[in-house]
Amino acid sequence: MSLYTVNNVNQVTIGGLSATQLARQYGTPLQVFDVTMIRNQIQAFQKEFEDRGIRGIVSYASKAFSCKAIYQVVKQEHAHSDVVSGGEIATALAAGFPSTSLSFHGNNKSLAELNFAVQKGVGTIILDNFHELELLDQVLNENNTQIDVLLRVTPGVSAHTHSYIQTGQTDSKFGFDIDSGQALKAMRLSQNNPRIHLRGIHAHIGSQIFEVTGFKLEVKKLVNLLTNWSQKYQFTADILNIGGGFGIKYTHADDPLAPELLLGEILDELQVQYSKLGQPIPTIWIEPGRSIVGPAGFSLYTIGSRKDVPGLSPYVAVDGGMGDNIRPALYQADYEAVLAENPNQPPIETVRLAGKFCESGDILINHLPLPTTKTGDVLVMLATGAYGYSMASNYNRNPRPAVVFAENSQAQLVIQRETYADMIQNDLDY
Repeated sequence: MSLYTVNNVNQVTIGGLSATQLARQYGTPLQVFDVTMIRNQIQAFQKEFEDRGIRGIVSYASKAFSCKAIYQVVKQEHAHSDVVSGGEIATALAAGFPSTSLSFHGNNKSLAELNFAVQKGVGTIILDNFHELELLDQVLNENNTQIDVLLRVTPGVSAHTHSYIQTGQTDSKFGFDIDSGQALKAMRLSQNNPRIHLRGIHAHIGSQIFEVTGFKLEVKKLVNLLTNWSQKYQFTADILNIGGGFGIKYTHADDPLAPELLLGEILDELQVQYSKLGQPIPTIWIEPGRSIVGPAGFSLYTIGSRKDVPGLSPYVAVDGGMGDNIRPALYQADYEAVLAENPNQPPIETVRLAGKFCESGDILINHLPLPTTKTGDVLVMLATGAYGYSMASNYNRNPRPAVVFAENSQAQLVIQRETYADMIQNDLDY
């Protein structure tokens, strides 16, 4: 499966538009999303639920990429969204996203954020620890209201992924631990609070997961937990949220199962587990983020300087880098890139694709086969839609790039390019 498409004049296209033309029109660095790919992936997840007759909710994990336009697309596809900060809540609401279809995550929600979420009618709070439980109780009492809650639990399942993005193991900053009895204590406290409607549990075992094994272990442990709570404490869950983490193809060396097929195998395991118990399956929530926007995003750069040292790989520098994509420096994440014009030319050399930021570690791709390049060529970095722009910074006082949505051969600017004035506007004289 190719990570990009080309038109009849051998140009990379995004949403039916030439990447070269997009770069000329909007400038570089530029983040472009193929909106049809986003829609298709949400629909593919929804179809897995429908095909099995399982009630399911696709909740877009908007930490992967958050802006007004993406919430509007998610709303159009009748999906939910999870948010992890007051800022993401505010952005979703500004986009017209229904607050009742938002779920609020995070391991250290502030009193102000919880108050904001409750007052704005956020549909579900996913509680992460006892401190939050106390804060939420305070907020609900002060606002004289009630709210739906899920408990985030750590099932003791470690996914095969980078240590920074593992979240389901016992030694994690996230969630109520099951094995130590924290989850049970949290359930009992929630169950006895008249302002909290405990709807179920949530778990997330990590990100960029290729294998179904970890998910199956997670499902078994969560179903066993809910069965125990039902038998001993008369708690019946309406919702079982199994999180996200479905891996995507960043390079040709990656060979993940298609995210929707991975979900299908998880749902099959759920059917097996609940059929053994003779019980109906609760509503299943999933929280895909990377798998929805990752493959749909493309970073467009313009090639600038070049450095050649005998016996070493050349450095080819572009006008972006770790300021708009920190993942290679932070996670040693691998990507591929091609020239926007004639991307299928045979390579003649392997270069290091360097960014413009003042760090030796600002290398976007360490080993990139390329044909002959020259200053001014447009380069397209593939599958950059997740955790690129959302983790972008103004390091070295560089402005963050513009973002464009492309669909059906039409382009629309959805985030303006930052200006120097934008970066300085909050500075005060001394």
